[in-house]
Amino acid sequence: MADTVEGVSFQPHPDAERVLTPEAQGFLAKLHRTFNARRGELLAAREERQKKIDAGGTLSFPPETASVRSGDWKVAPIPADLQDRRVEITGPCDRKMMINALNSGAKVFMADCEDAQSPSWANQVNGQVNLMDAVRRTISLVDAARGKTYELSPTTATLLVRPRGWHLPERHFTVDGQPMSGSLFDFGLYFFHNAAELISRGSGPYFYLAKLESYLEARLWNDVFVFAQNELRVPHGSVKATVLIETIHGSHQMEEILYELRDHMAGLNAGRWDYIFSCIKTFRHHDQVVFPDRSQVTMTVPFMYKYTELLVQSCHKRGAHAIGGMAAFIPNRRDPAVTQNALAKVREDKKREAGQGFDGTWVAHPDLVPVAQEEFDKALGIQPHQKDKLRKDVSVTAPELTDFTVSGGTITEAGVRLNINVGIQYVNAWLQGNGAAAINNLMEDAATSEISRAQIWQWIHHRAKLDDGRTVTLELYRTLRDEELAKLGSGGADTGRVKEAAGLMDSLVESDDFAVFLTLPAYELLD
Repeated sequence: MADTVEGVSFQPHPDAERVLTPEAQGFLAKLHRTFNARRGELLAAREERQKKIDAGGTLSFPPETASVRSGDWKVAPIPADLQDRRVEITGPCDRKMMINALNSGAKVFMADCEDAQSPSWANQVNGQVNLMDAVRRTISLVDAARGKTYELSPTTATLLVRPRGWHLPERHFTVDGQPMSGSLFDFGLYFFHNAAELISRGSGPYFYLAKLESYLEARLWNDVFVFAQNELRVPHGSVKATVLIETIHGSHQMEEILYELRDHMAGLNAGRWDYIFSCIKTFRHHDQVVFPDRSQVTMTVPFMYKYTELLVQSCHKRGAHAIGGMAAFIPNRRDPAVTQNALAKVREDKKREAGQGFDGTWVAHPDLVPVAQEEFDKALGIQPHQKDKLRKDVSVTAPELTDFTVSGGTITEAGVRLNINVGIQYVNAWLQGNGAAAINNLMEDAATSEISRAQIWQWIHHRAKLDDGRTVTLELYRTLRDEELAKLGSGGADTGRVKEAAGLMDSLVESDDFAVFLTLPAYELLD
């Protein structure tokens, strides 16, 4: 086991000697002692904002930052290897998946320590080892059963890392008796081990930042970046961050977030699934805000389309990249018809994004890279991006962002069943260490599972009506849950950790209080 520094304690792991060196521990401890108190204050501020909305409040563009929105400023220049981001692929820090993603032909690979990775201690430590090897291009894997060796191609995607959100702890690593922030742990280890190496190779420490709710949370990240660069004598501005606008709060503060991170900013991303979840969560007590089946909340419904239009305009106004949302489809090689139908929908989605002015987009599977790239090649040509499209025609008001009307939207029994089925299957996979689960030809992660349980809670607590006139009640939920459990094989509750997953789903949807993130109670069940 690696030696520990004063005040630091962590769970043993075979790779601790390499990853959690005394020097790395010391760096993590400094990050915790310098920034954790502010993190706690910002999380408390989230609760206060929510209380005001629960009491009938709404959201607006912050009046105190009007000068930022009207000011004449740009983000700092963006490095060469982040100029062309027309297709980005995402996935967990699993060794095989990382190799395949880096070799996929995408311009960027986002290694996800957050929604696509179950945060078991083994996953977190092994993930950091895999990242270190990927940066040094020594990552490989021998699959003896298949007789295959996986290793990097000569040309690979640019690597970005998504640390966990500010709300998530790392209870396996404590400083002065406190669990460390998952955000600071993920960022700190990757930065400590790889920043100098990346710069020596002509790249840099690049990150995706998840679930920010305010420009003050962006300011905290910026201060973390400045501190880390100074501490390790890395040039100021070497860190570049892309922020996922995946909360309804964040969509009202896009320019402010760009401004706070302007020395370290690369772009914004339209995190569509978490955004839908955030809308439901934030306005959960408002009777007039009841969403239809998740499949009906597409990117073309007014409030989603307005949010993406404002994102493109905000980014290009300030010289940053605008990155589109996830295509989560997984090709089904046993059913070509299903695959062709899904690919047509992916193509339509990416064509829309390219036409709006996005500079790139996300996919979850290597087979989707060519489809997405073809649509962005048509829009960009040989140019690396289309930031010259300033979208001065766009005018979005705060009320338009919170007008959640979905014309013709309905709640169906099939929609309730899907949410139950996906929610239980995903949490079952997550509890077994798999944070990116293939379910019904889609790559499900924590965000889509959050939508599933949030919608059921909302429908029950607002006594929503199905399209056949029935009311969504706890009794109906329990009946459908039992039927869906029976479909999951071997009696349902005997498969993997399905019984625990179903129990967690029950506790989330039956509670009078809305749990802000399912991953917090689920984390208590994780090894």
